Amino acid sequence: MLVLLAFIIVFHITSAALLFIATIDNAWWVGEEFFADVWRVCVNNTNCTEINDSYHEYATLQAVQATMILSTILCCIAFLIFVLQLFRLKQGERFILTSIIQLMSCLCVMIAASIYTDRRKDLHTKNQDLYSLTSEGRYGYAFVLAWVAFAFTLTSGIMYLILRKRK
Repeated sequence: MLVLLAFIIVFHITSAALLFIATIDNAWWVGEEFFADVWRVCVNNTNCTEINDSYHEYATLQAVQATMILSTILCCIAFLIFVLQLFRLKQGERFILTSIIQLMSCLCVMIAASIYTDRRKDLHTKNQDLYSLTSEGRYGYAFVLAWVAFAFTLTSGIMYLILRKRK
């Protein structure tokens, strides 16, 4: 039982780390001469421009930013609630509250990655001053990590739903 508990804790911490990296790192759309994420666009690794309200489709990127941040916060809250429930739940009860919060985190990261996937072309074509090189780009590792974090948070949310407290 102790091994299962350690696995669940490590799995949850890994999910949170993936969410932090995907949210913070500047590699959602990358190319030879540039890299971009939901916060800024950098050309030649030195010329970085913060994305602000003068950006076309700024509301779309704000939605991605907000849902990624919310997903990370919910994942951390779910971990804290799991630790509290380890000591507060009676034997045989399920970790329902932890599961609900973790599945909400999963939903938020899915929404963020889906919005970016769907709207990426519009974001880049309407902002040619920032994205002049994007036609040669591809999805970066932070974008992939967001989708991997989705799978991890979904898996851990389902694990918490099935898991019962034992001695």
